[in-house]
Amino acid sequence: MIYIDKLQYKKILEQARNEFPDECCGYLAGLNHGEDILIKKIYVLTNKDHSSKHFSMDPAEQFKAVKLMRTAKLSMIGNYHSHPYSPSRPSKEDKRLAFDDKILYGILSLEKEKPVFNLFKIDKDKNVKKPEYKII
Repeated sequence: MIYIDKLQYKKILEQARNEFPDECCGYLAGLNHGEDILIKKIYVLTNKDHSSKHFSMDPAEQFKAVKLMRTAKLSMIGNYHSHPYSPSRPSKEDKRLAFDDKILYGILSLEKEKPVFNLFKIDKDKNVKKPEYKII
């Protein structure tokens, strides 16, 4: 099972709302315990594209976030971004850019009044699975 720290989930929501109408982005970090994954911390990154349709992460911020993760003894669990005007599912571009089949891809949709957050696994053939998660 995948667990997400409630405060970290709220931070993703806050970031997406604050950066609306642009997509927001960041890293998911945490711990792997056998079959279980705990997302303990998010690392907010800047969308260099400032676009509502795609994002590019700042390489300097990415490097800094990975260093901070290592210092905190956390693992890279995945990344996340928002979809301001579309559903919480990987777009064609999201699938094309999914380079690592070992990580999770989080997508928060602000398309409707109630935000929708999902996690996805995308394999090398670009097949998509939606694992269940719990906010704790």
